[in-house]
Amino acid sequence: MPLLATLASIALTARLGFWQLDRAHQKIALQTAQESRAQLPTLDARSLARTDASAQAQHFRPVVVGGRWLPERTVFLDNRQMDGKAGFFVVTPLLIDGTADAVLVQRGWAARNFTDRTVLPPVTTPTGAVTVSGRVAPSPSRLFDFDGAAIGPIRQNLDLPAFVRESGLSLLPLTIVQLDGPGATGDGLARHWPPPASDVQKHYGYAFQWFAMATALAILYVWYQFIRPRKRRR
Repeated sequence: MPLLATLASIALTARLGFWQLDRAHQKIALQTAQESRAQLPTLDARSLARTDASAQAQHFRPVVVGGRWLPERTVFLDNRQMDGKAGFFVVTPLLIDGTADAVLVQRGWAARNFTDRTVLPPVTTPTGAVTVSGRVAPSPSRLFDFDGAAIGPIRQNLDLPAFVRESGLSLLPLTIVQLDGPGATGDGLARHWPPPASDVQKHYGYAFQWFAMATALAILYVWYQFIRPRKRRR
């Protein structure tokens, strides 16, 4: 029936509109949490969480950790954007000084070779002792992956527990988003990490479109079912 079809379509488009509003509110809340926790004291390696539960409480706090890179375990996360350009997020484990533990560091963004998608970007990884400054973060955000779990340096996503099994490393249940500083010069990576709410207007725009579609469906139904037939009978 036209009425049921119209009501179902209105309900669906309105639900999508509210979902976009919810996404916008989530990103605003996340940015607020980042800005608040960024003012907390800086963590060091000894203070970093060893469990998932305690790691969540440390997300977005500033951190400074010393260690050495494990470049042979570097992963290039594909289809990641920075400054409106697509490329890789470069993720390398850092073996923490004086321990057997390592932490994954989201080091920055590198452009990709669009002629040969198997070519890795030139990334300079210092040898010896380094000091990494950044903020504690959860695992890199996941993108839809047509091929499922992957191995090798180029991947769509990085699952932390799976990477622990694959690499044999004792990884902490968190990552570090590296920021520009003395220990981050000369590696060729960009670190213009956008705040979570940087694209919040996009979600508001999508929400407006869905609500406008729901309104249009309601107006069209009333027009064709009530107003137009009355005009024809006159």
